[in-house]
Amino acid sequence: MTTSNATANENVQPSGVALTINGIAVNAVAGMTLVEAAWHGGVPRVTGVGCLEGVCGSCRVMLRRGKEVTVGLACQTFVEDGIDVIFLPPASAPQHHYEISDFKDGWDIHARFHKIFPEASRCRHCHGCVNACPKDIAVEDGVVQAAAGRFREAGETFFECIMCELCDVACPELIAPAHVGLFSRRITAHFHLRPPNLINRLEELRQARAGTAQKENGEE
Repeated sequence: MTTSNATANENVQPSGVALTINGIAVNAVAGMTLVEAAWHGGVPRVTGVGCLEGVCGSCRVMLRRGKEVTVGLACQTFVEDGIDVIFLPPASAPQHHYEISDFKDGWDIHARFHKIFPEASRCRHCHGCVNACPKDIAVEDGVVQAAAGRFREAGETFFECIMCELCDVACPELIAPAHVGLFSRRITAHFHLRPPNLINRLEELRQARAGTAQKENGEE
């Protein structure tokens, strides 16, 4: 009796989860992520799979659950029975161009921002970017802050952005919120004053190097 029960238990297989990935039917094991399910199910290699830890933002997917359509990251989304998964193509090249080194002072940052991102002031507050963000960032608030010239606040709002650009895909005004956030972080760092102790230490190092150079040249 005991032997029969043991044999029966050995024959029990893990419950399968049936889903579709890129149009291919896959039977995965419960608890797998969508990336693991794709590998397990023999789905042809897809571009955009990187860190597997929700940091690089490459494994963007569209998820269809019946009539509900959402987006997410395949490495952070677990398999569900009946879900339809489509790996999205890599993000297109940025359409907003600037060189951070061209900003010499802070007087015209706000005006130049609106020349680079003219769409930012046209946010219709549809919350599409917020719903699309896998990091639960208040994307809409960050765009409003940047459009108002509050770049430090916007940079802090977008601090955890991983540049998956799902908010860019969701935006009907083509604002490119992820790049608005990146601009805000970059411009803040570009004009951020170094701490006094760091400035003093850098000056000490500069003077030390200058003294060493004089000695090597035989100067008193």
